Amino acid sequence: MEAKSFSVWDYVVFSALFVISCGIGIFFAIKERKKATSREFLVGGRQMSFGPVALSLTASFMSAVTVLGTPSEVYRFGASFILFFISYTFVIIFTSELFLPVFYRSGITSTYEYLQLRFNKVVRYAATVIYIVQTILYTGVVVYAPALALNQVTGFDLWGSVFATGIVCTFYCTLGGLKAVVWTDAFQMIVMIVGFLTVLIQGSAHNGGLQNVLEQASNGSRLHIVDFDVDPLRRHTLWTISVGGTFTWLGIYGVNQSTIQRCISCKTEKHAKLALYFNLLGLWIILVCAVFSGLIMYSHFKDCDPWTSGMISAPDQLMPYFVMELFATMPGLPGLFVACAFSGTLSTVAASINALATVTFEDFVKSCFPHLSDKLSTWISKGLCLLFGILCTSMAVAASLLGGVVQGALGGLITGITLSFWVAIGAFIYPAPDSKTWPLPLSTEQCFQSNVTTAAPPELSNRPIIADTWYSLSYLYYSAVGCLGCIIAGVIISFITGHQRGKDVDPLLIRPVCNLFCFWSKKYKTLCWCGVQHDRGTEQDNLENGDAWKQGAESVLQNGLQQESLTHVPGYDPKDKSHDNMALEKMTYF
Repeated sequence: MEAKSFSVWDYVVFSALFVISCGIGIFFAIKERKKATSREFLVGGRQMSFGPVALSLTASFMSAVTVLGTPSEVYRFGASFILFFISYTFVIIFTSELFLPVFYRSGITSTYEYLQLRFNKVVRYAATVIYIVQTILYTGVVVYAPALALNQVTGFDLWGSVFATGIVCTFYCTLGGLKAVVWTDAFQMIVMIVGFLTVLIQGSAHNGGLQNVLEQASNGSRLHIVDFDVDPLRRHTLWTISVGGTFTWLGIYGVNQSTIQRCISCKTEKHAKLALYFNLLGLWIILVCAVFSGLIMYSHFKDCDPWTSGMISAPDQLMPYFVMELFATMPGLPGLFVACAFSGTLSTVAASINALATVTFEDFVKSCFPHLSDKLSTWISKGLCLLFGILCTSMAVAASLLGGVVQGALGGLITGITLSFWVAIGAFIYPAPDSKTWPLPLSTEQCFQSNVTTAAPPELSNRPIIADTWYSLSYLYYSAVGCLGCIIAGVIISFITGHQRGKDVDPLLIRPVCNLFCFWSKKYKTLCWCGVQHDRGTEQDNLENGDAWKQGAESVLQNGLQQESLTHVPGYDPKDKSHDNMALEKMTYF
């Protein structure tokens, strides 16, 4: 395949993205220079509003992999991907109503700090190390994969874009901290939407209008959206997406450091919840844009598929190839789309660097050196941002080469990870049968014959029996397997080694989900608490009686599981029914 070239205007538009992103970092470095504390640097002083945080959350989790991969997925497998709106909805509701209140009211900065409060330091450090390794690996792929796809289609310099991404993200993260990350993400989110809209408008106009696009997609079986097949081996069905997708995204939103860190940076719990719900709107918008881009791309290539004809070498090159054809006579617009794709990359990488620096500082540095000065803490935080920026960029280069309850928690953690890796690696070695994963029909009838190559299904010889069952599980169930494996193993080990009694579990660490379903009966609600005393005293009473679950100067207990006790909790506004971070600051630093 011969790569098409970028024009000068394309490079100008693309470069503007990096220049503005750096400018935002410099602005906040100057603006916040007098607020030299690690808390200001890592969580924005906990005074952010919901608007920019919502945009930041959406941009961070809609990476370039989404921008390039989702339209390709729709092009090959149909518009069933739109069903992810169900998963997104469940995930945001669970996160805002179940996970967020516990994290926000506890006053913790690292989500893994909760694991020490609930279990012990070993579980906390194990989870933190796993998160750091996983995030560095993931970030490397997020940087390299789209850069490679764009390079092979547009001729855009591969290593120039990889190093530019790493350097720019590290630069504005190190200078401006979380505020720079959030506001840069907000800007990049706007660029992503503008880039998608440009493709949608020009693409639909070029292919006879939206009605014609939908008609062609329907004729090509791309609009068969709802599939009720319960077979867990099928790639995308209603159940794999709604159930498996919910488990997958809960790991990303519900307990992910990057998400929770930005939520707790909001000035009130109400703002944090609003950020999540407005972020849901952003997720829907990006999802719809990506799905329609895939349908338009199918309408455009319905008679000459560039993938099976050999014009491109991988499915993730479909979208860049389409854009280069669509805007061949419009200098600057291909650059806008590349800026759209790299906006996803920049936002994801910046959020990862900031989150990595935060968990390292909170979980390791502060544990070893609890009495650091504000100035030194800030410089260490900046140094960690620089370190992880270098590590994530290096990983992108490497990607081119390619008590009983405590014992239960550790055992469950190990079991869940083992199961997830087992099924994922097995699926990589033994791909699922064609009947489960082969794309919908693609045509090359009107391609130039010299370009046509035959796409043969992969050879599936010498396969063990388990390859057609366990290893063929839909990728969306990997997180569900890990989660359920962790829970089941943890419960079993806890009962074998001696489980913890419910009355010994601090209610501040448990969110009573059963209250949502047994609200009509106090008797059944109490029964579902399994002995955890959610109706005992207030947080302040617990502190006075020595029942505090978090020791030291950082302990701030704000839970409010009992509505009548909330009015006595510092930082709770009964009128607004929300918590406030200002009281947290006053109680923590006196």
